[in-house]
Amino acid sequence: MEAKVDWKGRLTFTGTADSGFSVPLGAKAAVGGDDDGFRPMELIAMGLAGCTAMDVMSILRKKRQDVTDFEVQVHVERAQEHPKVFTEAEIEYFITGHGVDETAVLRAIGLSANRYCPAQAMFNQVMTIELKYHIFDDEGAGKRSEVKSGVCVVEEGA
Repeated sequence: MEAKVDWKGRLTFTGTADSGFSVPLGAKAAVGGDDDGFRPMELIAMGLAGCTAMDVMSILRKKRQDVTDFEVQVHVERAQEHPKVFTEAEIEYFITGHGVDETAVLRAIGLSANRYCPAQAMFNQVMTIELKYHIFDDEGAGKRSEVKSGVCVVEEGA
């Protein structure tokens, strides 16, 4: 995999990678930027969310779960001192659908955490990641009701 950033001036860059897509990177005005793009650490958190989201959705589809809406949120804590690394994270999965099976959700999250998501595998080596899930029943017209939520305890090899 190859990735690069091209400087556009001040603290503005455009990032590209093998996929050919571009993403703007920028910094806060307080540090000399123009508030005109993603912060690099935001992209790392998004990468973690996207990596596990693609795994979980793929597995849920294979398990024929009727998912109508899906969101993954990553909440990270950072060190107070430079280099301000991530120190802990919480990943929350919000699954909405019709009759979504909790066992299928837990299995999908476990497989992502232990087998398929390289981002999660890397971060698991340096910080604690808590996995939470919320399953909602789709009631139509944009309404939903929570059916089940909890913390996913992932065992090695799950």
